[in-house]
Amino acid sequence: MDEENKLFYPDDAEIDAFYEGRSSHAAEIFGCRLLGDLWRFCLWAPNAKYVSVVGDWNGWDPGRNPMERYRGLWILFTPDPKQTDNYKYHIEGADGSVFLKADPYASHTETPPGTSSKVWDASGYIWGDEKWLAARRETDILHSPVSIYELHLGSWRKKEGYAYPSIREITSELVDYIKKTGFTHVELMPINEFPFDGSWGYQVTGFFAVTSRYGTPQDFMYFVDTLHKAGIGVIVDWVPAHFPRDAHGLAHFDGTWLYEHEHPLRREHPEWGTYEFNYCRPEVVSFLISSAVNLIELYHIDGIRVDAVSSILYLDYGRNQGFIPNRDGGNVDYEAVDFLKALNAAVLGPNPGVITAAEESTAYPLVTMPPNEGGLGFTFKWNMGFMHDTLDFMMSDPYFRHGAHDKMTFSMFYAFSENYVLPYSHDEVVHGKKSLIDKMYGDYDTKFAALKTLFGWQFGHPGKKLMFMGCEFAQFIEWDYQKELDWFLLEYETHSGVLSWVSELNELYRENSALHAIDDGWDGFKWLTVDDRKNSVFAFMRSGAPQAAGSVTSQTAGSDFSQAAVPDLSQAAVPAGEEHIVCIYNFSVEDFPAYEVALPARGKLKLLLASKKWIHSNDKKKAVKSVAAVRKQELNDLPYRAAFVIPGTSCLFYSFTPDPAGKK
Repeated sequence: MDEENKLFYPDDAEIDAFYEGRSSHAAEIFGCRLLGDLWRFCLWAPNAKYVSVVGDWNGWDPGRNPMERYRGLWILFTPDPKQTDNYKYHIEGADGSVFLKADPYASHTETPPGTSSKVWDASGYIWGDEKWLAARRETDILHSPVSIYELHLGSWRKKEGYAYPSIREITSELVDYIKKTGFTHVELMPINEFPFDGSWGYQVTGFFAVTSRYGTPQDFMYFVDTLHKAGIGVIVDWVPAHFPRDAHGLAHFDGTWLYEHEHPLRREHPEWGTYEFNYCRPEVVSFLISSAVNLIELYHIDGIRVDAVSSILYLDYGRNQGFIPNRDGGNVDYEAVDFLKALNAAVLGPNPGVITAAEESTAYPLVTMPPNEGGLGFTFKWNMGFMHDTLDFMMSDPYFRHGAHDKMTFSMFYAFSENYVLPYSHDEVVHGKKSLIDKMYGDYDTKFAALKTLFGWQFGHPGKKLMFMGCEFAQFIEWDYQKELDWFLLEYETHSGVLSWVSELNELYRENSALHAIDDGWDGFKWLTVDDRKNSVFAFMRSGAPQAAGSVTSQTAGSDFSQAAVPDLSQAAVPAGEEHIVCIYNFSVEDFPAYEVALPARGKLKLLLASKKWIHSNDKKKAVKSVAAVRKQELNDLPYRAAFVIPGTSCLFYSFTPDPAGKK
């Protein structure tokens, strides 16, 4: 140990935790840190024969700043670098090869295509979001409105030509837009540093750096801070499943397979051409968990959406040529399961109100169950089945939708088995899949009506909401990361009308607890019309009961969901003190001037929102009813009914106020 600088050496307890896979703050040990007048560089490269720091200040001379070994790490103290200097590690590997590596723990990097790390002090930003963070700690996120606007920072707005936008320049415009449209959160496609624009950020090389494409670490802090002060949450995509082969990155880091698996069948993702992290290695677990915690603590992020969880969980994911089974002969990666549990504990335990969401596309059980009850511990899981089924239904000819009727009801078989987000994400509007509006069946006008109705279904259905940028105003072409959205479309009434509709849905969703307070149990949902295959009409009632919001959850051990899609058509009257909204959907092109919907009780119906306001009946315009009369006559095993004017390809939302108990 250098006696002169012994006070600046990393904490021994934190180093122990790193080696044991328990560290969530490894960034305090590693990387480039300013300590007094010295810069400390610290690196984990246990099998390297020689390591030095090379950079702008020493002419990239590998003999000028050699690092010393300390507890299996490499460390250097020097006053010579200045902020913004580029640097890398010169490594003589265990195999005798000599190469340059970027710092895995760097907080800032050279803008791609440059690959160097930057000497940078990420401290010192003065935050102004104390009220937001205090409110976040008190928020019961499972029973709160969560409506997410997913965006790619590089193509939401951009300069002329293919150039990266400044995040400070677009911040105020984005804040105004999100407030106008009513989303509660934005979700950024991966913000950690990545080399190839065409990966959209999903092949990361800098797990502790926010990409320099849009500015400095402090610029990104300003972005998050400003959104928080405007009442908008920030979620980021985070990618612990794999990393690219780029020579400056993590691959074969010290001349050995350090971050990746040693065995080829565990090392490579054949479908993606990338390397898989070695979740068996405790130092790698510490590295990944610390990356996630760094986003939450340093950048005040409100949540992470963990990408490609299925590929993490399954040993045979994408491996058609064979795989190494677990100790029981199965295909689940037990060490990866332990990693995900530890990740969620480290992120969520100290940070009440923060979100972790799993992009998990299989039926792996208990993704959102707490680890102490056998689950993985995520806050939410993306409901990929809901997304696929509803889009398949909307792409079918309305005259034959009776054959696909179950695609719209099947989600209720499992709707309460997890805490779900209902996503229409970027993955559905690329690679020849068509844009969301172009997926809708029918002519030009029918497509717009269908998209509005689909969004109405998403906002009525139990689960949190997510929509990719451009979908909210029905962009017709697929998303292209190299160009900004087609904002000129808002000059056309059809497109601006979809944007207005999404804004209205968000307001309805936020302001009415019936649509968000009980997403995790049958207390919040009742089918009213479920089996009208001929007409493709559905109706259900959502309820918000504060006294029940915390009592029925998807995290109840041993819950039986086998009967979840069976309509709850009991004749018991609904409690008068609750908030209720009747949601009605017509996925046919036919108008219905007097369609009858079953109701569980007598009460008052008042129109809140309609995607269409008129129909033509007997050559006359007939308005959607602003109120609807309820009469006592059994329908669908419920004691009451009401008749509604329902335009073709539309949805309606009515508040329902039950009469006091005993009133006839």
